[in-house]
Amino acid sequence: MVAAAQHPNIQLMTYAEVESVAGYVGNFEVTIRKKARSVDPVKCTGCGTCWEKCPTKVDSEFDLGLGKRKAIYLPFPQAVPAVPVIDRVHCRQFTKGKCGVCQKVCPAKAIDYEQQDEVITEKFGAIVVATGYDLFKWEEVYGEYGYGKYPDVITGMHFERLNNASGPTGGRIVRPSDGKEPKTVVFIKCVGSRDEAKGKSYCSRACCMYTAKHAHQVLEKIPGGQAIVFYMDIRTPGKAYEEFLQRTVHEGAVYVRGRVSRVFQEGDKLIVRGEDTLLGRQVEVAADMVVLATAMVPSEGWESVAKMLGLQADKDGFFQEAHPKLRPVETFTAGVFLAGACQGPKDIPDTVSQASAAAVKVCQLFAKDEMATDPLIAAVDESICSGCAMCEQICPYKAISIKIVTERVAGRQVSRRVAAVNSGLCQGCGACSVACPSSAMNLKGFTNEQILAEVDAVCL
Repeated sequence: MVAAAQHPNIQLMTYAEVESVAGYVGNFEVTIRKKARSVDPVKCTGCGTCWEKCPTKVDSEFDLGLGKRKAIYLPFPQAVPAVPVIDRVHCRQFTKGKCGVCQKVCPAKAIDYEQQDEVITEKFGAIVVATGYDLFKWEEVYGEYGYGKYPDVITGMHFERLNNASGPTGGRIVRPSDGKEPKTVVFIKCVGSRDEAKGKSYCSRACCMYTAKHAHQVLEKIPGGQAIVFYMDIRTPGKAYEEFLQRTVHEGAVYVRGRVSRVFQEGDKLIVRGEDTLLGRQVEVAADMVVLATAMVPSEGWESVAKMLGLQADKDGFFQEAHPKLRPVETFTAGVFLAGACQGPKDIPDTVSQASAAAVKVCQLFAKDEMATDPLIAAVDESICSGCAMCEQICPYKAISIKIVTERVAGRQVSRRVAAVNSGLCQGCGACSVACPSSAMNLKGFTNEQILAEVDAVCL
């Protein structure tokens, strides 16, 4: 991030969101809302005085509620740029109209309570979609595991923050309920993954390896600690992945093949009931902490992104590539590319590889003075087009618009509406030609006359 921020050809726009996208490949017009930080990024030096003196503390989203942050804060350690933002929902200056401590102590005079959102429009030649992923909201369907009811039942992401040196505990693995070090930690894999009944049918890919890493960290950091992993199957397809798993097993991690049916509290212990399908018997473990490997799902708001960019998505909400083998980072919308977990569950190496491929595709696009397009696209017969705009509404790629044409009829000028096709956006899907009530829309190379001529030639 630091290298990207310092690169002369890269402009970082943080704390901003895309509101709309218009245009086509080589000529995208993007409207961006830069949200008000209430801090001047030019004046701010990132000294930290403001958030040190801020009197308001709230739960930290980055630490998933395990730690606290101030009302003026950096989103996460080493954030780029190192400019804080004021949480107007919890800041006393905005909620009660009195406080202003951060403004008083800021040596650079960078605090600006009157700052407003800024809406800008920029032109771009290509777009790379890298919206990431969220975690499956398993607590809504897996109540038997006790999340929310028992504070020591956490997700792998919570465990990651506990184990991180910059996390709320400084890297110490402790129980959220009482701050004590857990001796027995149970890991439950595939919570929401590979479960067509209550979760998702697909494998989230990264869970096997990060669970092995977490088990290794328990054994490494907790003297006398025990790690027990309940799994369905173990999938370690990457380079040196299987070797790392075997190393974790040799260090003492216990892998039990079977599903967990229930987790409940008994005293200060969490009782985990499951089965060992290899031995064919019931298993009961008294654990100090339970860690769940939850499924990866598309980021919230993927529907609006897909609609904005004209992208297709599968049944689970992951964006669809143009071809799974030959065009794995391209989409059906020219100039729009995919990178990372927005296309499907991925670990870090796969994400980096796909991001590199997307960058190369963009460079390849920009290296040409002219680009080749598919000639088999839609065309409008303006003489019979009624201007009903049904094709505009049904086009998934936003390639059709309505224009006004002027004609001379009976000695006078008459204006009427007709459809117009943008050849840079049209992908020749044919949806418009099917929907057109006046048969004014046809695919080049597939007009009724051409198809009938082919049929006649075949029948001769």
